[in-house]
Amino acid sequence: MISPARLPARRPAPLLSGAVALALAVASCSGVSSDGSATSRVTSVTALDYYTDEPEHSQWGEMLTACGKTAGVKVEQTSVPGASLLPKVLQQASSRTLPDLLMLDNPDLQQIAQTGALTPLEQYGIDSSGFAKGILSAGTYKGKLYGLAPYVSTIALFYDRDMLAEAGVAVPRTWDELETAAARLTRPGRYGMAVDANPTFEGTWQFLPFLWSNGGDEKRLDTPQAAQALQLWVDLVKSGSMSKSVLNWTQADVHDQFVAGRTAMMINGPWRIPALNKDKNLHWGGGAHPRPPDGTDPGHTARR
Repeated sequence: MISPARLPARRPAPLLSGAVALALAVASCSGVSSDGSATSRVTSVTALDYYTDEPEHSQWGEMLTACGKTAGVKVEQTSVPGASLLPKVLQQASSRTLPDLLMLDNPDLQQIAQTGALTPLEQYGIDSSGFAKGILSAGTYKGKLYGLAPYVSTIALFYDRDMLAEAGVAVPRTWDELETAAARLTRPGRYGMAVDANPTFEGTWQFLPFLWSNGGDEKRLDTPQAAQALQLWVDLVKSGSMSKSVLNWTQADVHDQFVAGRTAMMINGPWRIPALNKDKNLHWGGGAHPRPPDGTDPGHTARR
């Protein structure tokens, strides 16, 4: 993803929240100013993202490099941990040292747009037609579109097929089945289940499917539905089926625990699949989030 040409020094650098599709990114490297007039040739652009883990960092870097070559510019990529991104962006916005291109999670876009640091994408002639309503809504602040995402992914339950078969455990489909399966899969040196429960956007995102499937709403966390969803995680930790360390683990940490055989099941995303497939001794499967008896299916990933 490549940003539009730099704006004059008196204005903040243009920002693209999330990640713009590759074709869109190339089109935005045309050297056009905010008023649509031609500018001097851009030879390099700066980009800031939070892809510090592999393989995301390398994959995203390759996309940026390929886009830069197509557009005839050099892309200088900087990656910071997700928890550090927002404080860094706010500091850079205050000092007017923001990069040309910025990756943000959609919950943070409105906060950054409110500071006046973002430039509406319409000023660069970027066509947003064809994008789903939800993506456009997530990238919009006060009627102006500030960011677009090239993809939208979900998270799902991943499990070690060999461990489940050895313990005689079926893939859990409900919360009760999850607790039972996690308990039976837990043994010295291995937990039955793992999630990212750290106090960042990752932990929040991993919790949302449990909340939503139980009829909860992230705008009202004081409801019985929200309390029940959180209690499920609490019970898994208290029973010993899930490590207390999940309070500090990132999604990458959860992945590492799973690959190392220290957890039989985990919640994670499809971006982990390439790394999982590299381990020829690992026989994994993936499917829908376990849900409460009367809940709804929050989504699933393809089985392997």
